[in-house]
Amino acid sequence: MTGPRHAASASHRPFAEPVRLDLSDPGTLRHVWDLQRAAYAVEARLIGFDGIPPLHESVEQLRACDESFLGIREASGLVGAVAWTRLPNGALEICRLVVHPVAHRRGVATALLDALDSIEPAELTVVSTGTANQPAVALYLRRGFVPVGEREIALGVTVTLLERNRCCRAATVRT
Repeated sequence: MTGPRHAASASHRPFAEPVRLDLSDPGTLRHVWDLQRAAYAVEARLIGFDGIPPLHESVEQLRACDESFLGIREASGLVGAVAWTRLPNGALEICRLVVHPVAHRRGVATALLDALDSIEPAELTVVSTGTANQPAVALYLRRGFVPVGEREIALGVTVTLLERNRCCRAATVRT
């Protein structure tokens, strides 16, 4: 659908374009670590579980992760990041998608996922998120992901496993 509202939201964003983040830089590493702690604290409240591994990850563990990162900065600092890896079968796995609470509902996650789709096209993309994290689940569904299962991570707490095939993404984007 095109129109003034859609065109304005797609072309005007109140933040910079996503850029690659280098976690070997101590300042960048600390900003990503702070960002993910703030973002995962919100998810922990949403799903009723504070055992989310990145919430308890040390700076050293984050530095050692084998993931690539994109981030969005604005004047106040880093407001969002996405991290990914390639699986042995060639699928793209989104490992983290974090948005600072002050930047929620501003299109940060969408901009990060758009940039990731552009620089890392994949036949299959996989992601998981807390089942009770309805904003995240809704975001992935809007982007053409489909639930393929659930995994219990603690008593009464599940994550939803989602996948998107390239053919399905193209159909979703056109609507």
